Amino acid sequence: MLKAKNRLGLVFFPAFDWAISPTHPEREERLLYTQDQVFEEGIADVEGIKFINPGLATEKDVQRVHFCVPDVTSRVTESHLISAGGAIKAAEALMEKEVDKAFAIVRPPGHHAQRVVFGDRGFCIINIEAVMLENIRQRYGHRRISIVDTDCHHGDGTQDIYWNDRDTLYISFHQDGRTLYPGTGFIDEFGGPAAMGYNINIPLPPETGEEGFLYVLDNLVMPILEEYKPDIIINSAGQDNHYTDPITNMNFTAQGYAKLNHRLNPDIAVLEGGYSIEGALPYVNLGIILAMAGLDYSHVKEPDYDPGKLKQSPRTTEYIKKLCETIYQRWRKKEDIAREALKTLNGRGYMARIRNIYYDTDGIMEEQTQKFKICPRCSGLNTIHSRSDRGYEIFAVSIPRDACPDCIDEGYKAYKETPKGKYFRIYLQDRVNDAYMSQ
Repeated sequence: MLKAKNRLGLVFFPAFDWAISPTHPEREERLLYTQDQVFEEGIADVEGIKFINPGLATEKDVQRVHFCVPDVTSRVTESHLISAGGAIKAAEALMEKEVDKAFAIVRPPGHHAQRVVFGDRGFCIINIEAVMLENIRQRYGHRRISIVDTDCHHGDGTQDIYWNDRDTLYISFHQDGRTLYPGTGFIDEFGGPAAMGYNINIPLPPETGEEGFLYVLDNLVMPILEEYKPDIIINSAGQDNHYTDPITNMNFTAQGYAKLNHRLNPDIAVLEGGYSIEGALPYVNLGIILAMAGLDYSHVKEPDYDPGKLKQSPRTTEYIKKLCETIYQRWRKKEDIAREALKTLNGRGYMARIRNIYYDTDGIMEEQTQKFKICPRCSGLNTIHSRSDRGYEIFAVSIPRDACPDCIDEGYKAYKETPKGKYFRIYLQDRVNDAYMSQ
């Protein structure tokens, strides 16, 4: 019998009862071929690979991460709670040392879901990895985490959630936002005042192939991870960089994904995008499973795989090399960059972040202003003023995990004293005491 070198936990939740529409890329049968492939290849019979049933994330799990408007119950479906609950079960198995690694093959995905949630954007309503991560921290104590997002689309939701959290290093390599939704993820999106430099974007040109992705991993991502020294590495494992994906323009392969996962060596992987239902996902997921289990993945290839057709152009190769050098130098100089950014505040006690956010799936436009207090003792209080074109206007207060007593007091004061008549709803998220309130 084949035996895995690493004990691997697999959580599988295809969510066959949920879809945006019958013909939408994110629909019921998205993982059907993966399910067939996994069982046809005998993965269930490999010693050391364990299938784990998903659980159900709670309303409180979601509230640690999001401000759902008007509330979690009306905004989040049971399928989303099971998807997040599946990721939580994967992490739980790792933390309890039942497995060495875990892969949550779940849908719906989540990395476009930001802190404020008015609806569905980028096929996401709640952020699966963030809900999982904050559950880990609440139950098992502080952990220094790195999320490496390999989805073809920039994970703007995960970036937003951890924008000012230096204990969560977010690294995203994705197709350049000038050519693909959501139009973000540029190298100057570097993090908030308490975490500048801990948000790293690597925007890659269309038609980047296996050579380019692995160059980025080996020459930029891995050196940064070695310096950061996270306790846990999470792979936000989107698979829409594949050469057959219908909504992107990249040339990655199943072999490339397996090699990337082998070299990255994540503790947890969580499925994100990937919409080549028959041509990519069965092979990519199989490659990731074998790589995480420490098994031979060299024979995993798509039926139409032709390395000659997928060869990366010399121009693209040279561009990626220069991009990696630029980003790595910014990482090394992050403290200097942060000091210069704070100087531009001219004595203001906060840094503002003003954005327009479009919910493409639901057709909602949001205007949002975030303010991050500059505090010498903690990450600083964060407030959010947000308005959607559907008529909802909200004010949210977020007290960070490391908040000092002054920021805790200021947060509760802001929540209690903000005029109720002006807003549809006022929220308080107290990460120190794991409390959530709304009025």
